[in-house]
Amino acid sequence: MRYLLLIVLATVLVCGGCTDDSGRGGSSDSDSDSDSDSDGDSDSDVDCSQGEYSGDFEINSQSDIATLAGYTSISGDLTINCPSCTDLSELICLTSVGGELWLESNSTITNLNGLSALTSVGEGFAIVENPALTNLEGLGALTSVGETFAIVENPALTNLGGPSALTSVGHLGIRWNLALTNLDGLNALTSLGGNLNIDGNASLPNCEVCDLMDQLNGFSGGISVFNNLDDTCTPVPTSCP
Repeated sequence: MRYLLLIVLATVLVCGGCTDDSGRGGSSDSDSDSDSDSDGDSDSDVDCSQGEYSGDFEINSQSDIATLAGYTSISGDLTINCPSCTDLSELICLTSVGGELWLESNSTITNLNGLSALTSVGEGFAIVENPALTNLEGLGALTSVGETFAIVENPALTNLGGPSALTSVGHLGIRWNLALTNLDGLNALTSLGGNLNIDGNASLPNCEVCDLMDQLNGFSGGISVFNNLDDTCTPVPTSCP
């Protein structure tokens, strides 16, 4: 189901020039311990010596998060689908997910600070339907997402501030985030291996999308940009749809 959604997101992106604006209206210490606590949670002195967790792991409760404390990587998929969870700080050691990473339907999570050591996701990374999430500031170490990076239906998300080190993704989908006003967190993104789909973000000026397209070093996939906030770019970016 989750893998299928990533495929659907990627498939929607394959538009081959279907741009349409007509409707647009923390850190690890050298002794392998971490005492980063920028979010005020009790994540001090986590022992990062567990190494790799082999296989997939699904977080449905706060105790599941505690089970992963100390692991630095996951070989398979990681799903965080926990309406009752409020604190991701015990994931502070995690630097990589080999498969897909899903942050889905987490009702009370307001930030991603517990993922501040995460540098790479091997396959798709989906941030979907997290109603209390306001920004992505916990993703400051993330540099690459191998397949689709999908940010979808997060109604309180006002900015993407956070993944400022992200330089490459497979496909990029930013959809139906009604409060999103800018794409500033993607300032380092220069490599897009596939498709670009940014639509239904009613508060996101199209000029923000144009600026993002200008900073990319070209891509061969389809472009789908519509139903964002219509505005006038001055001067008009070269790649403005």
